[in-house]
Amino acid sequence: MTIFEAIGIAGTGVTVNRKWMDAVSDNLANMNTAVSADEDAFQARYVVAREAGDGKGVQMGGIVLGGTEGRLAYEPDNPLANEDGYVKYPDIDMSTQMTSLLMAQRAYQANLAVVDRAKDAYQAALQLGKG
Repeated sequence: MTIFEAIGIAGTGVTVNRKWMDAVSDNLANMNTAVSADEDAFQARYVVAREAGDGKGVQMGGIVLGGTEGRLAYEPDNPLANEDGYVKYPDIDMSTQMTSLLMAQRAYQANLAVVDRAKDAYQAALQLGKG
């Protein structure tokens, strides 16, 4: 593997992890979005990663949407409440989402560290060539 391949492979990881962080952020931002109990709740987003087509790195395999069932809450004063006084919230667990966010952030940082180390190695090789 060359230094440039290492940068390219780590770059694919950075891209997928950024998409993962975006999906988790979207889930967290919408976890308190209420709708009428008769409507579908916000669907959580989950990133699917797969091996890149060339076998070097990862790529987005897609986004899987969570269920629309949600959780019912009795809030008769909520303007979105149905005739029985219920509203629906997405069934998104904050602790699970925060754990996912932490994992995605650490993986993102690790891939950036690989890019940084490969860049340093490339610069060192250029310095050897000058001498």
